[in-house]
Amino acid sequence: MADQLDERALDEVVRFTSDLIRIDTTNRGGGDCRERPAAEYAAARLAEAGLEPVLLERTRGRTNVVARIEGADPAADALLVHGHLDVVPAQAAEWSVHPFSGEIRDGVVWGRGAVDMKNMDAMILAVVRAWARLGVRPRRDVVIAFTADEEASAEDGAGFLADRHAALFEGCTEGVGESGAFTFHDGSGRQLYPIAAGERGTAWLKLTARGRAGHGSKINRENAVTRLAAAVTRIGDHPWPLRLTPTVRAALTELAAVYGVDPDLTDVDALLGKLGPAARLVEPTVRNSATPTMLDAGYKVNVIPGEAVAYVDGRFLPGGEDEFRATLDRLTGPDVEWEFHHREVALQAPVDSPTFARMRAAVEEFAPEGHVVPYCMAGGTDAKQFSRLGITGYGFAPLRLPEGFDHQALFHGVDERVPVEALRFGVRVLDRFLRTA
Repeated sequence: MADQLDERALDEVVRFTSDLIRIDTTNRGGGDCRERPAAEYAAARLAEAGLEPVLLERTRGRTNVVARIEGADPAADALLVHGHLDVVPAQAAEWSVHPFSGEIRDGVVWGRGAVDMKNMDAMILAVVRAWARLGVRPRRDVVIAFTADEEASAEDGAGFLADRHAALFEGCTEGVGESGAFTFHDGSGRQLYPIAAGERGTAWLKLTARGRAGHGSKINRENAVTRLAAAVTRIGDHPWPLRLTPTVRAALTELAAVYGVDPDLTDVDALLGKLGPAARLVEPTVRNSATPTMLDAGYKVNVIPGEAVAYVDGRFLPGGEDEFRATLDRLTGPDVEWEFHHREVALQAPVDSPTFARMRAAVEEFAPEGHVVPYCMAGGTDAKQFSRLGITGYGFAPLRLPEGFDHQALFHGVDERVPVEALRFGVRVLDRFLRTA
């Protein structure tokens, strides 16, 4: 099938990415963010394409945008296409260019959000506007959502939309969002395009140890700091058992075929060793995990505090939450309490669905040299919140990246950037998929 996008769309995806980066939507957590200027920008571009976007807020300034494109088949289920507008913080002194400059230099767009995920927001806008110019109508209804607060709790974003505005997503059974269909170079010339068909669950934990306060010069067998440190060490050292979900099994099987090795799932660690750098796509998702990240205890060196607190970034696979909870009960022991600081579900999507096949075909049309494989995300996206509405989520934000562009390292990294040609590839692939999805 010939490329059906016009040249204007290929220019707009670059300009929109740059424009959105220049709108500082840093999410520092705790409600410290204002997405409204970016939401108004996106809504204006949609309105210019003849759509009727709705702007929605739970909290003033934390704005979401939703619009619907009517499909040709009224009997078909609707498809959600979503991207978030907020970004993580960036320290300008650490960057080669200002992180909110949106500078285009040597064929590359620089700035915070270039890959996470204002690039995808720009692709969506460019596709929708091209359809309006060319008179394209997708097969089924397409619901567009630009969300706030994905980089924190999503309470002002996708969570708010799912809980309070479910009617806007009427008929949506599947959705596509960030973190999939990007080029993964394995260092030996192979190019992989992983499409996300699952996410580990989020379990951010607060650990609290209590003890007997006292003078630091005295022996104290009920020291809260000691109790907390012991629990944190046990958690950090714990070897989590292997747990293979259907998505991860499919990923291992397809990667083994790409590399011509025996897909022996009875010894997964050995199989991963045969996959070389490609193992990085799978290693974080064959087990649950719990990583201590923050400590808070005491207020003076010669005072034993009565309480000490730690935070742990926990992740669990689909079907693995009961094991996760039981393990934390055991590792924390009787002297340390734990609770969820933030919790979200694990997700799994079928890799044998017509939608996955259409995503695969769209990538292969424009990157015939690549190998499309399914994978499970180590972290999470807004797909978790939209799953409350019965929407099955996939990660599909296509980019063809040159060797040396480590897509995953650029997420939340210094000097985040995206090549112009990667954006043009992405908008072509997204267009191809959405026309037939």
